[in-house]
Amino acid sequence: MFRTGPRNLITDVAGLRVGNASDARLKSGVTTVLCDAPTVAGVQILGGAPGTRETDLLEPHNSVDVVHAVVLSGGSAFGLDAASGVQAALRERGIGLEVGGFRVPIVPSAILFDLRNGGDKDWGRYPPYRELGYEAAQTATADFPLGTIGAGTGALTSGLKGGLGSASTLLDNGVTIGALAAVNPTGSVTISRTRHFWAAPFEIGDEFGGLGYPSPMPDDAKTILLKYRDKHMGRQAGGNTTIAVIATDAVLTKAAAKRLAISAHDGFVRAIWPTHTPADGDLVFALATGTSGIELTADAAIDLYAAAGATMARAISRGVFAATPAENDLFPVWSSRLG
Repeated sequence: MFRTGPRNLITDVAGLRVGNASDARLKSGVTTVLCDAPTVAGVQILGGAPGTRETDLLEPHNSVDVVHAVVLSGGSAFGLDAASGVQAALRERGIGLEVGGFRVPIVPSAILFDLRNGGDKDWGRYPPYRELGYEAAQTATADFPLGTIGAGTGALTSGLKGGLGSASTLLDNGVTIGALAAVNPTGSVTISRTRHFWAAPFEIGDEFGGLGYPSPMPDDAKTILLKYRDKHMGRQAGGNTTIAVIATDAVLTKAAAKRLAISAHDGFVRAIWPTHTPADGDLVFALATGTSGIELTADAAIDLYAAAGATMARAISRGVFAATPAENDLFPVWSSRLG
């Protein structure tokens, strides 16, 4: 049986803090995960429309082995500026990889598309994401709220507001695994238009409503519900992407961290229907702090990778579950849905 960590947040993984910055008028924001020490990292991209910065260095065959933070941002390609703000905050603290007498903070990032969500995007010459990134880095703590905040501020799913979600799992061998997701897919996280989440079998307690699966299953459960087919969004494709972080305190190599990111994508499949489409830029960063000191046997590694998918599915559902209404919303929040 899986059980949650004390916070049921990614920060149950020792060595990580999360900061958020949001702009309600913009309907967008930034989330950053700061590492207390340089941390082994990996990445896996399975969506067809990603937007990223410094992800190539995370491949196992490339030279840099650790990162100092990762960033999830709204704003489409404009949001890639957010990493510069986080990088600036870390540089001020003297944090970074030493290169030729200089300290260079390594801050990979990914963005989601939230431009077409009812927010005011008339920001003038320069987008605000660099400053939002700096603010998010300054506010990083172990405890943080979920829902309509940070990179999840303007997120939408098919028929419902999305949001920022997180969850954690404690394994019997003492290893902790945590997930963080900014949930903005073209697909749906609920079964048809019900209140029941696709990820229900993995729910611990009532962390996203405790409703289980509907019985009987709706006749239209297999219907493909897409955000851009909704009357509010028109017929144009786009405006999507779920970006996420999976983390553990186990000792992993860079290659094993990539495998962790791959496994966490199973949580997308368990929580979103459909996912990994050509219109999504679905991405998972993996972080391995090694703070537990536990090196995994082959069997333990399988358990870790299985838990990665389950924990990610829960984080995705919790992000939608926790969303709150705001002015000029295009879609309702989950809590307002009846039946």
